[in-house]
Amino acid sequence: MSPDSGWEELFYWVLFGTLKHQQQLPKTSLYVNCRATTMTSLRLLPLLQSLLLIQVHLSNQLEDNKIPPSLCTGHPGIPGSPGAHGSPGQPGRDGRDGRDAAPGEKGQKGDMGYPGETGVRGLTGDRGDPGEKGERGQSGECAVAPKSAFSVKLSEGLTSPITVGNVVRFDKVVLNEQGDYNAETGRFTCKVPGVYYFAVHATVYRASLQFDLMKNAHTVASYFQFYGNWPKPASLSGGSLLHLIPGDQVWVQMALSEYNGFYSSTKTDSTFTGFLVYSDWKNSAVFA
Repeated sequence: MSPDSGWEELFYWVLFGTLKHQQQLPKTSLYVNCRATTMTSLRLLPLLQSLLLIQVHLSNQLEDNKIPPSLCTGHPGIPGSPGAHGSPGQPGRDGRDGRDAAPGEKGQKGDMGYPGETGVRGLTGDRGDPGEKGERGQSGECAVAPKSAFSVKLSEGLTSPITVGNVVRFDKVVLNEQGDYNAETGRFTCKVPGVYYFAVHATVYRASLQFDLMKNAHTVASYFQFYGNWPKPASLSGGSLLHLIPGDQVWVQMALSEYNGFYSSTKTDSTFTGFLVYSDWKNSAVFA
């Protein structure tokens, strides 16, 4: 191959690359055009060498998109359509903390909140130390239990009551320390509230006997003993527990006029007895 042929091929390929880049012609057309041009321009080879150097320089600028402004002679192109939205970028880093500002003014006091729920009860604490011994108090009055008791009987030869509703007056006092029994009326009057026991023992002679134990004009118990003209006296006894309050009265009363066989002598008696079993006072002892 001659030097001219080498330059010819080189010139052909340079010119072919230039035309393809600038005119965007099909490959076949470019090849034909370049071959014809080469054949007619071999005589201008030195000039073409200079043009080749200029073409290489311009091609590098086109590839780098750095065409000098002096070479741009055309009008500005139509603005392209907006591109599609890109994907969201990564979150940015937290900014630096700002400087502390000066304290603000004190706000107004808020409304009182609702009471909270009661908490769980805590554990019992340890026992504290014993306190100091106090001074001795003054001596109090002596306390004694409340008392109420009596025992009375009929006198010998006392005429028995014969009228229905009459109180049997046991006129001979055996015991009456508190004075709760009245021998003149034959009635017991309560002073200490509580439960009392009352008992009546009668000697029955010459007639049958029936009597009642009364509380405030109400019969609480009745007793009867038949007498059959026996040569010796018979006996009749009975008792009852009663709850009394101050002012209540208890006595023995005849039930029937024909049954009035109360009897008393030096050898036998008819008695009426009563006493306090226990008191209703909150304090079982009272001050005497």
